[in-house]
Amino acid sequence: MKVYYDKEVDALYIRLGNKKPEGVIEISEGVNIDTTSDDKIVGIEILEASTKLDIKTIMSYTLELDKKLLSQKIA
Repeated sequence: MKVYYDKEVDALYIRLGNKKPEGVIEISEGVNIDTTSDDKIVGIEILEASTKLDIKTIMSYTLELDKKLLSQKIA
């Protein structure tokens, strides 16, 4: 998953895979779901994003690491 935000146009795009979108379903004004020809969801577009969600929250991330991997010695 990759998240892109264009500040100039206030648009957020969440890419959910590598397949090329071939169709769009508008689920509400300014919120679109990109789909493939076999109805797989490959992306979510949110226009006027800053009015619909907290951009700072969506653009931050958390990385969870397996503690077992961190404690292993590298040969």
